[in-house]
Amino acid sequence: MRAGLRALGVAALLGAAACAAVATSTPSVAGPERAIRLEANRTPLGIGGATLAPGVRYAGGLTLRGPGLHGLSDLKIQGDVAWAVSDFGHLIRFTLGLDGPEGRLVSADQGVRRELTDTDGIALRVGPNADAEGLAILPDGRVLVSFEREHRIWSYGADANERPVAVAAPDTPLPHNGGFEGLSAAGPNGWLVLAEGGGAWVCAEACLALGTGRLVPEDGYSFTGADRDPAGDGWFVVERLYRPPLTLRARVRRLSADGVLSAPLIELRPPALVDNFEGIAAVATPGGTRLYLLSDDNGNPLQKTLLLAFDLDDPSPLAGEGGPEGRMRGTKMRVR
Repeated sequence: MRAGLRALGVAALLGAAACAAVATSTPSVAGPERAIRLEANRTPLGIGGATLAPGVRYAGGLTLRGPGLHGLSDLKIQGDVAWAVSDFGHLIRFTLGLDGPEGRLVSADQGVRRELTDTDGIALRVGPNADAEGLAILPDGRVLVSFEREHRIWSYGADANERPVAVAAPDTPLPHNGGFEGLSAAGPNGWLVLAEGGGAWVCAEACLALGTGRLVPEDGYSFTGADRDPAGDGWFVVERLYRPPLTLRARVRRLSADGVLSAPLIELRPPALVDNFEGIAAVATPGGTRLYLLSDDNGNPLQKTLLLAFDLDDPSPLAGEGGPEGRMRGTKMRVR
């Protein structure tokens, strides 16, 4: 999360969100999780401003509202359950609703929230040590969370039901408010880490840099999230560009296992629906892959918590192997 985004006050940057349907739910939950009110409004992508690569289609979107749905910084999905973490030290889960022959995203409900704890089992206080930015769910069920400002990666155990323990994190200097933004499973027991301003590592017992140098996003963008490609050995990466006071854009690219980024698969800018996208989840579908993007509203009433879905018909040409007229050919990331 960038503090400067809290000052974003131009409604035009938030896209042309229209509400076609509303679903509201407050489930009854016992234990460490607390039910939260969740309102989901169906939201179109808008006309103009969105560039989708061949084979990529918009598959529905929601504007999420509720007192527990602010500052959501990353997203992962298991089955029909979405997991998210927030800048305020919370772990949130809710259920996705799909409809129609293409399974368009139409609803979200059954929201619950729990407070992330420290290693003593005490709930994190809102502040520098609670700023959760990345989320990964490993094949063995362990839930990893990365934090910035007090930079670290903690494992909360299977299904996030244990006191956290520190796990391997890149040993690199990081800005106070520019830490480990992207976090994803990598292989059977590892995790990918992306630093906001540049740097990619694969970690297990230790961390190794991905590629041959410090990998830096291009064109003024920053890394904000990552998830593994369910059809291969790479990842999908979401990037954000913010130049105050008026420029806010987002894009999605594929990152290969040897450190190559594809051309953009998804590009969002006004007047299309766009906000501070920081979370991404990739899910296998019968026809390819579905990508979900989640935005962090920074607790700013002029921003929105958006959940958008995009379908990729055939993930194989999106790995930097080329495509129609070479539009999907991979490009090396710049090395600083």
